[in-house]
This record gives sequence, C-alpha cells and structure tokens, in this order.
Amino acid sequence: MTSVLQSIFINIVPFLFVLGLVVVIHELGHFWAAKAFGIAIDQFSIGFGRSLVHWRDRSGVQWRIGWLPLGGYVRFSGDENAASVPDQNDLDSMRASIVEREGPGAERRYFQFKPVWQRAIVTAAGPAANFILAIVLFAGFLAFFGEPVLPARVTLVQPGTPAERAGLLVGDVIEKADGKTIKGWGDLERYIQMRANTPIAFQVRRGDAEVDLVATPVPDLLDSPIAGKVMVGKLGIASPPRSEYRVVRYNPVEALGGGVERTWDTLSTSIFYIGRIITGNAPADQIGSVVGIANTSGKVAELGAKGASGPLEVVSGSAVALLELAAVISVSLGFMNLLPLPVLDGGHLAFYAYEAVARRPLPARIQAIGYRLGLALLVGFMLFATWNDLQRLRVFNFLGGLFS
Repeated sequence: MTSVLQSIFINIVPFLFVLGLVVVIHELGHFWAAKAFGIAIDQFSIGFGRSLVHWRDRSGVQWRIGWLPLGGYVRFSGDENAASVPDQNDLDSMRASIVEREGPGAERRYFQFKPVWQRAIVTAAGPAANFILAIVLFAGFLAFFGEPVLPARVTLVQPGTPAERAGLLVGDVIEKADGKTIKGWGDLERYIQMRANTPIAFQVRRGDAEVDLVATPVPDLLDSPIAGKVMVGKLGIASPPRSEYRVVRYNPVEALGGGVERTWDTLSTSIFYIGRIITGNAPADQIGSVVGIANTSGKVAELGAKGASGPLEVVSGSAVALLELAAVISVSLGFMNLLPLPVLDGGHLAFYAYEAVARRPLPARIQAIGYRLGLALLVGFMLFATWNDLQRLRVFNFLGGLFS
C-alpha cells in the first residue's frame, strides 16, 4: 500500500499540480478580461464532470471543482451553441429572448453582443495569461536563484564528427550560432539538439581571433532522464567541467527582462520544431500528450527532490522543479490555443476576424462544420501524441509480456 501511495504522489500529484496551474491561469485570463468588459458569466469550473464542491459569489458566478481535474472552462451567459459565436439569425432571436426576460438593454451584458474587438480581447486573454505566467515564473527563478552558466568552451573534439570536419578546436569559445548570442553551454546544447541535419553558422572566439565555421549536427539518440529516448542533433564536442559553473545574479528589472527572453525563446523553439516536423526534418514520434506530461512531471518532481534531507525539502525541491516545468508547458499551451482551429481560441479569433471584415458573423452552419472538423483534427492529434507516449514508455511491450 505504501508503494502504491508513493507512486500516486510521485506521478499523479505533480501532473495535476502542473496541469491545474496552467489551465486555471488560462481560464482566469478569459475570466478577468470578461469581467473588465462587464460580461455576464454563469460559471467558472476547474475540472470537468460532476461537481465535487461549488459556490456562488456576489456577482452570481458559480465556482465549481469537477471530479475530473484535466482542464477547466469559463461559461458566459447565453454561450450555448457549438461554435460559441451565433450567426445573425441566432443573435436576433437571443436578443429578443433576453429583452423579454430581463428588459431592454440587458443584452449589452452578454458576450455575444459585445463589440467584436472586446470579444477578441477576451478570447486572446487566455493564451496571453499563459505567456504572462511563464514570464513571471522564469523571472522569479532568475531573481531568487540566479542562472547557472557553464562557458560555451570546447574541451574535446571527437574524431570523425561534424565538429572536427567543421574545424572546431579545443579551447574555442562559441559566441554565436546563426547570429544568435550563446550565453553558455546550455544555450549551445539546446540549439544544436534542435537542428539535426541542419547546417549551423558558428562565430567562434579562438584566442584573440574571431573565426566563422559551419557545422551540421548529425542525428543521435539521447537517453534523457526526463524525456526518455529522444532523437537530437550532435556535433561531437564536450563541455567544460561542472566546477566551472558560475551563477549569474539578476536584479528585479533584469530578471523580468530575462523572463520575457526565456518565454520568447521557448515559444520560438516550439514553433521552429513544429516546422521541422511538418517539413519532415524531425521525427513526428517526438510529439507528446498529457500522458507524456504526466510522466515528465513525475520525473521532474523526483529530480527536484533528489538529495533532500527531509519531507519539507522534498516538497519544496519538487515544487520549484515543477514550477519551471509549468512555465514551459504554459508557453506551449498558450501557443497551441492560438492555432486557427475552431475549437481553440485561435479558431474563435479567426471567426472574429471574418466578422470584423464582413460586418456579420459566419452562418451557424459553417461554424458548426468548422467546429466538428477542428474537433476531429484535435482528437486525431491527441490520439497520435498519446500513441507516441505509450510507445516511448514501452507500455505495449509491458502488456505483451503480461499476456505472453
């Protein structure tokens, strides 16, 4: 029983903590923006399914916690159709119903009757809240803990590798990659790993001279303690010893700037890697789902608690590590929600863009078709991502062993 409880704590609790944080902040973004514009809100839910606990605040919003803590939502008053954006006929019918029930002018409190620019802001506020959360978390780490930096100096060049063919030498300090400033070995490693089979233009400091080189990382299977086996780019160089780590300290303003920079780097890296998958330059089996997030959360929590001497240090160490993971996932969630699929915020923003140009919303029939197509694409993507995670975790090998 103890081992079962320990397994649940290590794998499930961290996952719910990370997912709950990024989803709640996302939905609060929608909620706060709607409140700012005086939009009537029926319900704010953390989780889905039957309510475990619920209450109503003074403004009439019902707050609830569902038994399935895998998401959440904000339900605006009158938000009932599939695409959440009625066409003109639906709007006329809804307006008449509201006026009859609540009196003239009451419809102005409803999301559907707000100006299109206000609806767009409310919709975009969810992803924006995720980016703000990431900035705050990254900035907090930089302000409180600083940033450990290892010099991007080459201490070993393996024979027959892309590094040797490019002319890299021991002692070279890599300052830029494709024009991007390299602050330390971590920056360099992440840049190389994302660019297998892609030439990289390096700017290298060699003594007092500046040397320009081009090297193409080769694909290599990396067994990561967190992500498992992943295909990455490799040059064939080694880093300085860990004794050369130094901690860079940031004041609050510098930390905030660093938080913005890290959030942008995470976002641009995600977009870059998705582009590589679409063009066939990176394997699609690296795409993960909530299963992968759950597994990663557990491993991150374990690594964060490693070396702790007591329960308090275990919890605090795990929490700090999970908050850093939450920052990365928050950026990913914000980006994914901006994709132009009708079931996502980006799809709604596309509908509003059409409405702003055409001066009327899309017909409900077209919206409903778009909603179903978008839902089918999203479900298919999630099934594919879940299959990748199950393969990576060797679940099918385990099940095969059970029944062999």
